[in-house]
Amino acid sequence: MHKAAVKPILVPNNAGRDSDTIGRAPIPAIKRNTPIVSATPRHRFVIVDDHPLVRGALRQVLEGVEDDVAVEEAGSLDEVIALLDRLPDVDLLLLDLSMPGVQGFSGLLYLRAQFPAVPVVVVSATEEPATIRKAIEFGAAGFIPKSVGTDTIRAAVKAVTGGGEWVPADIALGAGDDGDEDIVRRLETLTPQQLRVLMMLSEGLLNKQIAHALSVSEATVKAHVSAVLQKLGVESRTQAVIAAARIAGAPKASVAG
Repeated sequence: MHKAAVKPILVPNNAGRDSDTIGRAPIPAIKRNTPIVSATPRHRFVIVDDHPLVRGALRQVLEGVEDDVAVEEAGSLDEVIALLDRLPDVDLLLLDLSMPGVQGFSGLLYLRAQFPAVPVVVVSATEEPATIRKAIEFGAAGFIPKSVGTDTIRAAVKAVTGGGEWVPADIALGAGDDGDEDIVRRLETLTPQQLRVLMMLSEGLLNKQIAHALSVSEATVKAHVSAVLQKLGVESRTQAVIAAARIAGAPKASVAG
């Protein structure tokens, strides 16, 4: 007798899978033309101004400088200090000189002392050549009047982020009062905390009030005041405030205690 041919039994694969994919994980579909988003922005800018409308307008300008830009905002000196303490790699800070709690160039002086690696560009309604020169003397990388247009602001930002300096074309740097050079050098020797104490002296605050604001003891404040007087080459708190006001453009405040 002839044996009947035995037909092999075919075990069906999973529905929808070909026989050559048995035992293999399915290959995910490749998405085409998916943009790669960088976790770190190309540039990070910080705007410091107490007027929300001004901050909003500057944000729109800065976001148009390049495609990959992060913009942060602060409305006071305390806010920007907290911001810079936690933010990595800030490429540029745009600072308004006229804010509550800031006397003249005191905010610029403090930021340059506390965060020397962060370039600061002053953005101000003031266009006086003497003010612009002093801003540069105190360490600003540029000075942008608020009256200039969008393209000019972006050109200034690109110049500073590229390692340069920017002021209006009609401003001649180095043409200031040579008699101010000594006090400028003396102010630059103050530590950030000593600068804060000097700013509060300019507001007429007592040692007890300064100690409470800075969360330190009155003895520490007294030590800072003594160091400020010594570094500025003056003998009293009143003389220290007058000296700082003369160079920083701050109003001469009454000094208590």
